[in-house]
Amino acid sequence: MATRRTFIRGLAVTATGTAIAGCSSSGGSNSGNGDSGSDGSASGDGSSDGSGGDDGGSSGGSEWTQTSTVEMTDELAFEPKKIQVEAGTTVTFENVGSIGHTVTAYEDKIPDGATYFASGGFDSLQAAKDGYSNGQKGNIPKGESYEVTLETTGTYEYYCIPHEMNGMVGQIKVV
Repeated sequence: MATRRTFIRGLAVTATGTAIAGCSSSGGSNSGNGDSGSDGSASGDGSSDGSGGDDGGSSGGSEWTQTSTVEMTDELAFEPKKIQVEAGTTVTFENVGSIGHTVTAYEDKIPDGATYFASGGFDSLQAAKDGYSNGQKGNIPKGESYEVTLETTGTYEYYCIPHEMNGMVGQIKVV
């Protein structure tokens, strides 16, 4: 009996070790998503992120890409994640994947005096969230696009309502 208990205890230790290793591995993946989420949320308000992008060339996620087209992918990402455009540029968000996405500005993370934007034509963050909750209004299906013209200089942060928790966030620097 003692041998059987020792054997079962050994199995329990092995199973626990495997479970912990699995958590560690997932933690690494989630850490990457957490980093993405922190890029699109409170840690970097405009100037902090802007200077990080200029000085932090070692991290690919901190670079600003000069383009006016952003792709929305099945990998739950805006590509590129950070773009830079001149004032008055129309930015096009193209859904190149097979699942729907939204483009929704964080209301408190756009330049002062800038016009709020969200796919579906909503004029506030709450209206965009409510619209998506009630019939997926603002959803951009496969093969379709959304455009916004940005006139006010500064940094705009935005996200995809159904995929924000997956790190689907982005930034636009208007110069």
